[in-house]
Amino acid sequence: MVSAVSLTLSVVCGGICMRKLLNTLYITSREYYLSLDGENVVISQNKKEVGRLPLHNLEAIVTCGYAGASPALMEKCALNNISMTFLSTTGRFRAKVTGKAYGNILLRRTQYRMADSEKTALELARNFMIGKIYNERSVINRAIRDYEERLDTEKLVRVSAQLKDTLQMVRAAETMEMLRGYEGEAASRYFSQFDQLILQQKAAFTFDTRNRRPPLDRVNALLSFTYSLLTSMCGAALEAVGLDPYAGFMHTDRPGRCSLALDLLEELRAPYADRFVLSCINKKMVDAADFEQKENGAVFLNETGRKKYLSVWQNKKAEKLTHPYLQESIEWGLVPYVQALLLARYIRGDLDGYPPFLWK
Repeated sequence: MVSAVSLTLSVVCGGICMRKLLNTLYITSREYYLSLDGENVVISQNKKEVGRLPLHNLEAIVTCGYAGASPALMEKCALNNISMTFLSTTGRFRAKVTGKAYGNILLRRTQYRMADSEKTALELARNFMIGKIYNERSVINRAIRDYEERLDTEKLVRVSAQLKDTLQMVRAAETMEMLRGYEGEAASRYFSQFDQLILQQKAAFTFDTRNRRPPLDRVNALLSFTYSLLTSMCGAALEAVGLDPYAGFMHTDRPGRCSLALDLLEELRAPYADRFVLSCINKKMVDAADFEQKENGAVFLNETGRKKYLSVWQNKKAEKLTHPYLQESIEWGLVPYVQALLLARYIRGDLDGYPPFLWK
């Protein structure tokens, strides 16, 4: 159960380029420059002011632009313990500016203690898995509703019912091993129907089973590439809110692995990444000419295909949805940041449970 807290979201100016989200200013346009005017952050485009916001209302600023920010603003933010996070236009973490007394050490110490606690780690892992399996079921149920006459709905209904049963077992899981077992069963059932959801270009795009390292067909190549993009966004979101993306709760510690980013990724795989892959295939945004196969059988997007795919991915990030917990309209590109903020608030004790992203 998650307690009610004040979680506000408001548009700073027209369009989808700026948002104040849970006391964080997000700049999603690559062309905006940030500067300081008294106690305000000023947002400009081509040297023309397009918005401003009082700094005292902010805990953090996150920008995806390449225009940058003024040294005066960075100094002011550092003095006032307002973190500034710089991301690439594709959402990769670049750098972060913080002040001397920045309080993330307390948040991270709490994160590490919770990760070391089997009880707390299991509680969080259950929530991540509830989100993952719930969303896998939602993708199947949406397909039944939208394409009933084109699909073997009997199989899809059966898998949906099995996933519903698995959700109940996940909620009662007493060990991490049990939880991972239920996750594996759910993923196997979900992907057993994935080929059904490919409605176009069947000669070029068929799916038998999930494979990776390397992906051995075009569908798996798209899934792996999209998961990588989304993992990068999750890692950047966790960095932005002050959490350590390498210290996970379900995924164990391993040098170089962003375990917490992978935890956060789980609930977003089906509604964000998988549906995007299916959409690109079914709407013929990619085709067989966008791929190449290596001598070892590995299949990857070629350079032309990557450019095309990344362009469509950027458009996907700008699409809007109603966030199921906030009940506010946001862009898909901000979903990882909302979840990271909610996770940070739970770790700080502002929420009595982490609310996973439950897509309908």
